[in-house]
Formats: sequence, structure tokens, C-alpha cells
Amino acid sequence: MRTTLPSRVLTLGAPGSRVTRLELFYDLVFVFAFLNVSTLTEADFSPQGLIEALLVLSLLWWCWSGFAALGNILRADQGAMPVLGFGVMAAVFVLALSTDTAFRDNPGGLDGLFVFACAYTVTWAILIATLWSTVPPDRGARLRSLALTAPMVAGIALIVIGATLPQRLFGSDVADVVRIGCWVLALLIEYATGLLLGRTGWRLRSMGHWAERHALIVLIALGESVLALGVGATNRHGRPITATVVVAAMLGIGVIAALWWLYFDVLASRVEQVLHGVRGPRRIPVARDVYTYLHLPLVVGVILFALGLERLLGAVINRPEATAHNAAGGLDVLVLFGGVVLYVLALAAVELRVSRRVDLVLATCAAVLVALIPVAGQFPTVIGLAMLTGVTVTTVVAQLAARRGTRRQVRDLIQQEQAALEAAANTWRRQYL
Repeated sequence: MRTTLPSRVLTLGAPGSRVTRLELFYDLVFVFAFLNVSTLTEADFSPQGLIEALLVLSLLWWCWSGFAALGNILRADQGAMPVLGFGVMAAVFVLALSTDTAFRDNPGGLDGLFVFACAYTVTWAILIATLWSTVPPDRGARLRSLALTAPMVAGIALIVIGATLPQRLFGSDVADVVRIGCWVLALLIEYATGLLLGRTGWRLRSMGHWAERHALIVLIALGESVLALGVGATNRHGRPITATVVVAAMLGIGVIAALWWLYFDVLASRVEQVLHGVRGPRRIPVARDVYTYLHLPLVVGVILFALGLERLLGAVINRPEATAHNAAGGLDVLVLFGGVVLYVLALAAVELRVSRRVDLVLATCAAVLVALIPVAGQFPTVIGLAMLTGVTVTTVVAQLAARRGTRRQVRDLIQQEQAALEAAANTWRRQYL
């Protein structure tokens, strides 16, 4: 596929391209967006608040997925792409600033719902216009691209309708339900667009870039859980730091380290290696399912865990001897454990999609955590957190024992690839530098 614009304006990516530093810089705005959703949900912690947070996270993930796809097609640090990238960054930042008014406006100032809808529209307008600039001029290619962008335009229109019409036609309670309905329908339409990719001639220009981009966003989400742990542990309002707080903080780090290990030690690299071996149109459905669809529950699971962790640390500080249910509330325990369950099940689904094999270790971990949710709430808060840490760390140890051979093969391939890339780079540098 060639670009219709001069190469000095937009430069196509190459099969071996990797994530650029500029793309990492862009992701800072998504760090803020995820963190803002978590903070606002903590302030309005209720079932409805959680549902709205999940919808906002799904919308943000879809924006990020489109941005990642753009960086896979075009070099993010060449030509006009930095300017376009900063435009998307600015729009997403406004989107993040207005997340607290995505469903209901605050009195005074601008209409928050409309600001949110406009920021979402601008984000996708830049992405769609840039993607269209890469489409060859023949009629078939343009029709295939239209099949992808038309549902996106419909989704954007539903978000705008949800921001402008319900409050004019209905009372506040009904308007909230109608607005949520518009969002759900918009997300269903947009996410269903991914099912068309295999039939439109869409191709990933670099499998390595796509895998690395998603691995880094998981790392960002795990980093947010560290921030949440730190905020929860330091928000003592003049209270002295106690041994219970220190123990709870260490247990939280233990869970975060276990979550990192379950994804990054073997699975992330092995999935990338497998998909490098899948050629032609068969690659798109697998890459779409693994990264666009199944990495969403991965990231959401970590953010939910971070939210529960921050609230649990606050409970440890305020009422260290109370049970987790009484100190933090049943919903807090559910979010804390449920976030990890969602993360583990997403990992198991990735494994199943790639290798068509059920990971019994991960499935057992999820089942044990689900069973522990009502139990953990009956013990002191730090004991409940210790249960979560014990199960996740035990899962890591069990994975290491069960996947020893696979782990060795994956790591050998990583070292061989790294050595080959370093040798090629050194050869080029000796010749040209």
C-alpha cells in the first residue's frame, strides 16, 4: 500500500519497525486519562459510577487502538505525523479533563457533556483523515476503507447525540439511562468494526510494533497501580505510618509484581513470536482478537485492581483492625479481587486464542480468587490483601514450574533475535557512521 501524499509529508512504516520514543510521549496523555477515570470513580464509588467508568475506559481504549494503528501504518516521528500526533494528544487531553462530565454536566462553565463529545469527535476526525490519506486512489480500496470508517462515524454521531438530546427530551433519571444506551450502542458499533478488518484488505505493517505497543500500554496500566498504591499509602492526613501500612504496601507490590510476571515473563513474547509466524490475511483476526479485544480486559482489570487497592489502603490507615467488608465495603473487595480475576481470565483467553489450549494454572487462579471474595471480606483488611498476594504469587510459581520448557524456548528465541539485530546494527554503523 502506498501513500497518496508525498513521502516527505507521511512516511509509511516498515515490517521491522518498532515503537518510537515519540509514541511513548503520546501515551502520557492516556496515562493521565486512565488515572483521571480511576480518581473520579474513587470519588463516586457506586455500581452506576463503575458502569460509567467502564464505558469511559472502553471509549478511551478505542481511541488509543486507533492511534496505535495509525503508528503502525505511518512512522510516528517522520514528516507531518508529529504535528498530527500532538493534535490527537491535545484532543485526548481535553477528553480526559472532561470525563467527570461525560454523563452529567456540572453547573457553570461550558457544557461538559458537549465538550467531551467534541473532544472525542476531533480525536477521531484527525485519525480518520490521516488514515484516509494513506488509501490508494483506486475505487476498490476506497470502498473497503469506507466500510471501516462509516461505522466509526455512526458511533461518533451516537456519542454526540447522547451528549446533546437526552437532557432536552427527558427528565434527569431517564436522560441518564438513554445516554448510557447511546454509549453502549456506539461502542458496540465501533468494536464490531474490528470484525470487518479481515475482509477489507487491512494489513499490519509491523507485527513487532503492534505487539510492543500493546505490551507498553499494559506496563502503563501496571504503573498506575503503583501510583494508586502510593497515593493510598501516603494519604494519611497527619497520621503516623504504621507497621500495618508498611505490610499492606509490600503486599500490594507483591500483587503488582505477580501481575507483571504473568504477562511479561513469557506470554507477551511468545504471542508475538507466534504471530510473526502467521502470514497473510490469517494474521489479522488473531492480532485483532489478542490485542484490540483481549487487551482491553487486561487493562481494565489492572485499573479496577488499582482502584480497589487505593481504597483498601485508605481503609488500612483509617480502621486497620476492621474487616475488609466493614472498613472498605463489599464493593471495594469485589473490585480489588475482581480486577485481578478479570486480568487473569484475559491472560487465559489470550493463551486460548493463540495456542487453543486452556491454561489450567490461570483458570485455577481465577476460580480460587472468585471463591475468596466473600471470605476475604470477613477478615481484617490487610489479611484480605495477603490472601490476594498469596494466590497471585503462588500462580507465578506454578506457571514457572508448568511452563519451564516453553519459557526456555521463548527466551532462547529472544536472545537469538536480539543478537541478530545487534549484529546487523553494528555492521551498518561500521559502514556509515
